[in-house]
Amino acid sequence: MDHEQVLELLPGYIDEELSLSEALELERHLAGCEPCKRAYEQQRQVSAQLRHANLRVEAPAELVKRIRAALPARRSRWQRLWDRFGRSSGGGSWGWAPVGAMVTSVVALAWSAGLYLAVPSGETRLTQELVDDHVRSLQFNHLFDVISTDRHTVKPWFDGKLDFAPPVVDLARQGYPLVGGRLDYLNGRSVAVMVYRYKLHPINLYVWPGNDAGAPPPRIYQQQGYHLAHWSAAGMNYWAITDAGETELNGFIANLLAHPAS
Repeated sequence: MDHEQVLELLPGYIDEELSLSEALELERHLAGCEPCKRAYEQQRQVSAQLRHANLRVEAPAELVKRIRAALPARRSRWQRLWDRFGRSSGGGSWGWAPVGAMVTSVVALAWSAGLYLAVPSGETRLTQELVDDHVRSLQFNHLFDVISTDRHTVKPWFDGKLDFAPPVVDLARQGYPLVGGRLDYLNGRSVAVMVYRYKLHPINLYVWPGNDAGAPPPRIYQQQGYHLAHWSAAGMNYWAITDAGETELNGFIANLLAHPAS
């Protein structure tokens, strides 16, 4: 990571918006670069001053009073229910019967909806599993079981270790060099992971057999600061994840799909 990249990423680092790998690379650079360290300290002090309470202005009490007086009175939900049901029957016990039934129904509906929403979908669980696995591969330095930029070395390495032959392509000319591969366990089965790079950003490409009939095109979305994409092609499931930007991941996918399967 050079000076220009560090200065560009410093605001995100101070606001804790960088991915884990970007933060680690930036910290390594700061440890040995005095000018960048001074720039970081200056920006950190400015950020701290902007958050200082002395820069905040309290509204005058008279202004707050006038604003509150101008706002319409807000009746509670129970008051509105009483207006609708209680008064129509003179406030007797029968008037509250519809209210009780309504409350019971609302509570039951909310409880059922809560149970349904609390159970994540299969794709949501898989997405979180992918993010967790990607982070672990960076934290514990387990990006590779085989380190090579040659697809003719990486592809044969998987022989006998999986019940399928993963396609391995070389995208070095397109700016996404292959740097290795590994075995992993995902979605209840063993999968192949091809590791590519875009500059300093690793791209984990997970592959396992799947049905691509009627599969939608790749869709890129973001989770926990990472960009992910999922698609199916030639009887394989593909998931890609990286801390690079959406444009960079989209370029990787486009080049991968345009390349004939190995």
